[in-house]
Amino acid sequence: MSKTFRAFAPEQDLLLPPSLDDWLPSEHLARFIAELVDEHLDLSRIRASYTKAKGAPPYDPRLMVRILLYGYTTGVRSSRQLEASCQDVVAFRWLAAGAGPDFRSIARFRKRHLSALGHLFVQALALCQAAGMVKLGRVALDGTKLRANASRRKAMSYARMSEKEKILADEVSELLAQAEAIDQSEDARFGKDSRGDELPQELRRRESRLAKIREAKQALEDEARERAEQEARKRAATRGEGEDTTAQRVADAVAAAVPKPKAQRNFTDPQSRIMKTSDGSFHQCFNAQAVVDDGHQVIVAAEVSDCAADVANLMPMTEQTTVNTGHAPGEVLADAGYCSADNLEQAATVSAASGTEFFIATGRSKHDAPLPAAPRGRIRKDATPRERMARKLTTKKGRTAYARRKVIVEPVFGQMATLQNAKHLLLRGIDGARGEWLLLAACHNLRKLHGHIGVAGLNGLRTA
Repeated sequence: MSKTFRAFAPEQDLLLPPSLDDWLPSEHLARFIAELVDEHLDLSRIRASYTKAKGAPPYDPRLMVRILLYGYTTGVRSSRQLEASCQDVVAFRWLAAGAGPDFRSIARFRKRHLSALGHLFVQALALCQAAGMVKLGRVALDGTKLRANASRRKAMSYARMSEKEKILADEVSELLAQAEAIDQSEDARFGKDSRGDELPQELRRRESRLAKIREAKQALEDEARERAEQEARKRAATRGEGEDTTAQRVADAVAAAVPKPKAQRNFTDPQSRIMKTSDGSFHQCFNAQAVVDDGHQVIVAAEVSDCAADVANLMPMTEQTTVNTGHAPGEVLADAGYCSADNLEQAATVSAASGTEFFIATGRSKHDAPLPAAPRGRIRKDATPRERMARKLTTKKGRTAYARRKVIVEPVFGQMATLQNAKHLLLRGIDGARGEWLLLAACHNLRKLHGHIGVAGLNGLRTA
């Protein structure tokens, strides 16, 4: 007896049109995103930018924000991938209500409203606070390197630029002479209307390369002069010198400023920097910072810089946490990358003013190294801030608190890299990197909020 299969008739027409609403589960993330955009998020900054009545009607901002938020939450971030998903993926088709915005419209919308999209991070954080997910009893600060949308092979050192500039200048001069000779020869043979394309194309390529090198070289020289001016002013202020003396010292320093031979600049994304990544290799990167709350791994502060070192971010990120949440955190945990004499002094001042307690590693230790013995007795009166912090971390309270640092912030970076492909940026420039990182952080928080309260809980949150 042959087996009977279920009916399968691809050519069968449907009696009634299908409803996409029936194809998504009630607690699907897409429904959560749609409810957020339609009922909770303030899109007035985006809507206010549409003031001209000319031209074709643009896509509804709700539609675009829906697919961008869902895409950045699930790791679909490319504008071309978003366009394809709006055709092929049920969740995206449901969010777009069957519309199919092309990738150019998506890319233009993201670029035009990047600042407003980054501001959604604050709104998402407020929703997490309203849901009771942010306690601020203990937060952890850390940084991660984001790969810029630029290749390190497109970078060149100042010394190499100077050398290449001379070579290209000679080649351009030689090509111009050859072009002039060929033009005269062809004019005599074929008439003045005859032309050849190969040599001018080669000439334009070399001229454009020369222009880029000169532009990058000039930028490095401007940075060297700006750095020399700042250092000269700082030294003059330390010595207590007058305005005339300070101005003269600044002028002398600026005139003598020369970029270091190994100073590099990338032609694709000049604002990115060569940084060492976690795998030990060097790439064009930006340094992303995040402060994560201990309760539900919600990001309460986020920022991006073009400096590989973390040390300058301790106090700004602590202040941003207070501004974003309206409350000062109880404890701030940070690794040795944030330890400096100035940071420890400022941390002591903040602790006295707001009660925030800092636990900052004063150095790196091997994984198999034995823990130092707990201190006994009172600390010396002449102990430095670094010695006081080191002693604090060897106490029972210090060990217990600092042991939580890794399990608070580092899993967040792992989740974002795995689920959102957040280790690679699509947008260029420091503003693009900052806006994209804030959008990624907002989507991380929304994913946590969805897992905590679901769609039904969001409706209750609105009436609370």
